[in-house]
Amino acid sequence: MSDLAVEAAALTAPVLRRGVLRRFLRHRLAVLGVVVITLLAIASGGAAWLAPQDPDAIDIANRYAAPLTAGHILGADDLGRDVASRLMFAGQVSLSVGIAAMLVTLVVGFSIGAFAAYHGGWLDVVLMRLTDMMLCFPSVFLLLFVAAFVTPTLVSIALMIGLTIWMEIARIVHAQILALKQADFIAVARMVGTPSWRIVLRQILPNTLAPVLVAATLNTANAILLESYISFLGYGIQPPAASWGNMLTNAQSDFQVDPWLAVWPGLAITLAVASFNFIGDGLRDALDPRLRERA
Repeated sequence: MSDLAVEAAALTAPVLRRGVLRRFLRHRLAVLGVVVITLLAIASGGAAWLAPQDPDAIDIANRYAAPLTAGHILGADDLGRDVASRLMFAGQVSLSVGIAAMLVTLVVGFSIGAFAAYHGGWLDVVLMRLTDMMLCFPSVFLLLFVAAFVTPTLVSIALMIGLTIWMEIARIVHAQILALKQADFIAVARMVGTPSWRIVLRQILPNTLAPVLVAATLNTANAILLESYISFLGYGIQPPAASWGNMLTNAQSDFQVDPWLAVWPGLAITLAVASFNFIGDGLRDALDPRLRERA
């Protein structure tokens, strides 16, 4: 039994080993993504202290002020509100929704995928057919349908997005666990009477961590895009509160007058989504077991 315990411990060791960090740091775009997300998080999280002005302060005398105008480094909107300040506070909403929605997808996707694969039988069939059914609907259309009946708040939007994009993680976890069920250390754990929940948390979860981390990172980027979509269409965060999506909505009617109003929130969305995708690519390469064998 001691040899089997040693084998199980080796198989369930954390995937974030010394070589993983080294390979991740060699992925230049992933490192750049971490730097950009860190800067966006600092600017958004510290908006109350870093923002040059009150984001909701109206100054009609400075309507459509151009970038680099005194007091408005990124210009002002149609009400004279400082764009830089609104952009920083809007980042709090967009980044928070993205991260919160990612956590929802992790909880829901892992739970459904794990229980379906581990218990098998009719539960597997029902849960996986539910997943397939959800995958048949485009996430944007499904999200807009739900948003039409729900009061938009930061929490409700994060839940709506998370509950419409969990399917990929469920499929990944399901496939991983179906393979792990045949492993010797899972059979030993069952033989000695280990509870199912303990096997899932202590044996299965660490061995599915690598692909789930990659999928979760990419889902964060997807969630930020989805929040921007629904806010742009008027179903997301409502004015005067700012998000990157509704800043784009407000800018479209003024594009001929001041195109910069659309450039800045569009650039923020692009940077955030691209950075999370770069981080996901870096994690995928760093956590690839074939790369670990060659390292």
